[in-house]
Amino acid sequence: MEFLQWSCHDVARWIESIGFPQYTACFTENIITGRKLIYVNCVYLPRLGITDFKDMQAISARVRELLGITETPWSRSIADPPRDSVGLFLERKSPTGERADNLTYQRFLDDTCQCEPQMSHNSKGAK
Repeated sequence: MEFLQWSCHDVARWIESIGFPQYTACFTENIITGRKLIYVNCVYLPRLGITDFKDMQAISARVRELLGITETPWSRSIADPPRDSVGLFLERKSPTGERADNLTYQRFLDDTCQCEPQMSHNSKGAK
C-alpha cells in the first residue's frame, strides 16, 4: 500500500501515467494525496474540476483498482453483507495524524475482530 505515502504530485504523475495528463492540475491544486484517493469517485471528481463522465468512470475504476477495493453500491441496505475490509481500512487511514499514521492493516483487522463478538453479544442481550 505504498500509495498511502504518495504526495499530491505523485498522485498527479500516476493520473498522467494512466492516460489523463489533462487532469494533473486538478489533483495537485486540490492537494489529493495517496491517502485521499479513497474519496476519489464519480461523486467527488466534479468538485476537482473533472466533469467528462467517461473520464470520471475510467478514473474512478482505476483508483478502485489501485486501492484494491470494489465499487460501493449506492443503494446499500443494512441487511447487505459487510463491506470490503480493505476499503474500510483505507477510510480509517485517509486522515492525517498520529493515529492514522500508526494504524496498520493487521491492527485494523484485529480491532475489527475484537469488536464483532461484543456487538453480536450486545445485540443478543437486547432481544
